Amino acid sequence: MTNPDPRPDSSRASDCPKRPGCPVFERIPARTSMLGAGMTIRRVLPSRQRRMIGAWCFLDHAGPLEYAAGQGIAVGPHPHIGLQTFSWMVEGRMRHSDSLGNNTWIEPGQVNLMTAGRGIAHAEESDPAEPGRVQLAQLWIALPDAVRDMAPDFANFTDLPVLTCDGLELTLLVGRYADQASPVPVHSPLIALDLYAGQAGRIRVELDSDFEHGVIVLEDEALIDDEPLKTGELVYLGQGRSELTVAVGQGGRVLIIGGEPFDEDILLWWNFVARTPEEIEQAASDWVSGRRFGAVEHAETPPLNMPDPGQSRIKRP
Repeated sequence: MTNPDPRPDSSRASDCPKRPGCPVFERIPARTSMLGAGMTIRRVLPSRQRRMIGAWCFLDHAGPLEYAAGQGIAVGPHPHIGLQTFSWMVEGRMRHSDSLGNNTWIEPGQVNLMTAGRGIAHAEESDPAEPGRVQLAQLWIALPDAVRDMAPDFANFTDLPVLTCDGLELTLLVGRYADQASPVPVHSPLIALDLYAGQAGRIRVELDSDFEHGVIVLEDEALIDDEPLKTGELVYLGQGRSELTVAVGQGGRVLIIGGEPFDEDILLWWNFVARTPEEIEQAASDWVSGRRFGAVEHAETPPLNMPDPGQSRIKRP
């Protein structure tokens, strides 16, 4: 996905309140925007209250939405640096194509992980000839300084660990849980769990107390430690929790993310994660000039217009 804001401001991780270092229950409402023909995006990270949860620095939830032929997701080629894009496909299918030559479909229950590193361009599109229904969560993971200039890469993961308990289905997207490990490679200690209720139920989720955590309801409503949470609402839980109780009705879905606090101060503007304004400006110049990122040969949607850095506020130290 991309940031559709025509005049995005940059955000620094250090701008938000300091991490509490203890359990909290901080509600973060979603900001909505449109992406494509009628596609509503709910964005909860970054926000004024919380820029990051662990190395997770961006969280969008799209859909669920039924669309006609010629509609759906149509995000043309656009660039990224300094991050990994993480796409969790809940419903529907979407084609990923990138400047490495990858051209593949992501199906329900699968994860796409694209490592931008020093620079990559990609596009994400529904099949324009077919109607459909789509729902997905896309997140960005900030790369630590030691690896953020690594070579770009892409992988699709079709076989993720799934645990069942009292009618609830827990899919391990990233990290380790119980005796299972996700095959999705990341460069910071992280966790991501999708909890789906085939029938109404209640579950106790074990947490790493050294991590900070957040929970977003993707479908229906949920009780998080007996506190109600609505669709699209994120709650930041802080650190120090060893467990979490989640209750959901039939058909409900909850996404739990967490990670070791990310101690590097990142600068995020449009689709770039960097450390300095000069890096952002160089990446923007390279994209406009056709350098660094390469062409996305298989995309059917025109490239995105990059916002003008001169018309946006890119924060400087």
